[in-house]
Amino acid sequence: MKWLAIVGIGEDGVPGLSAAARDQVARAEVLVGGARHLAMIPATSAERLHWSTPLLDTLPAIKARRGKRVVVLASGDPMWFGIGATLAEHVPPEETTVLPHAGAFSLAAARLGWPLAEIAALSVHGRPFDLLALHLTPAGRLLVLSEDRRTPQKAAEYLTARGWGPSRMVVFEHLGGADERRIEGTADHWTHAAGADLNVIAIACHPGPRASILPRVPGLPDDAFVHDGQLTKREVRAATLAALAPLPGQLLWDVGAGCGSIAIEWMRAAERARAIAIERHETRRDYIARNSAALGVPSLCIVAGDAPAALSDLPAPDAIFIGGGLSNSQVLDNCIAALKPGGRLVANAVTLASEALLIAAHGRHGGRLVRLSIARAEPVGPFPGWHSLRPVTQWNWTR
Repeated sequence: MKWLAIVGIGEDGVPGLSAAARDQVARAEVLVGGARHLAMIPATSAERLHWSTPLLDTLPAIKARRGKRVVVLASGDPMWFGIGATLAEHVPPEETTVLPHAGAFSLAAARLGWPLAEIAALSVHGRPFDLLALHLTPAGRLLVLSEDRRTPQKAAEYLTARGWGPSRMVVFEHLGGADERRIEGTADHWTHAAGADLNVIAIACHPGPRASILPRVPGLPDDAFVHDGQLTKREVRAATLAALAPLPGQLLWDVGAGCGSIAIEWMRAAERARAIAIERHETRRDYIARNSAALGVPSLCIVAGDAPAALSDLPAPDAIFIGGGLSNSQVLDNCIAALKPGGRLVANAVTLASEALLIAAHGRHGGRLVRLSIARAEPVGPFPGWHSLRPVTQWNWTR
């Protein structure tokens, strides 16, 4: 039985709804929404529930009305950074009807003539600005849902501080309504006063001379990370990520994460990729937090502790990297046991003791054993010469 309808509504209110959406609203026995949305609906006999703070506190009240005709009002497309995506985690789809309205992203793209499929669509409503860093590329185009009226100024300051001040910003307020307004300028010369709380920001990225331009391909420069030397070097890191094979939505354990370089590049390489960095040293955990924010993946989960004890309550991973903490076979055995079917495990060793563990694991389980030897040209007196990095033994195994 489809008892729950999630209806997208725009700034144009009820007149802008489709016939099917108007019918759902008219027949509702319970209307759920914020004060702004509920005020758009003429008085009826329907019970009205206002959202609590946080929103999920309203969920028990909604589920308690199962069997009645419940209509949840949402801005624009409920399934794009909207309440529809949240409710979908708690109410089965066979019990739900979703009727989307043209959302802020669609309307802004239409106003600008931007192909929506070629745009990075983000939200900083309750999310950190550091999400933008991942998408700052020359000629990149972003649409950003704001938190409130102060967000455009914050965005301008954020872009300017990172060297992207020449980027063009267009702020749309009350899209699709009678009070629609458009404000334009560049980030480094943004002098507009705060306007409406309901706004979306379009950003046409343009780097200034100080901008750091980083690709999503694994193998970022070593100096892209704050570290104390506990860093998988660039060439080895690229080979390690290739073996880990990041895939959209999958979860990585980075065991003995150091400064977090592997976990961070895993998340940068695939959409919605998730990672848990396990690190015992407090200073290095601080490096991980700073690096993940600076490189656009602030949702990286950081766990304090030693393996294998710190691994016991973590969700099952799709891939595991062991770079530090490979001091005994128990760490390796526990990681092998934790992997999902089809999961990949990659372990790097630089000491003879840890190399012996990997050779023994290769003998028991098979997989692929590789020796990585890297040399970099560095000054030797007045002339360049080869400086060899420590060789790395890498074991790559798939369950």
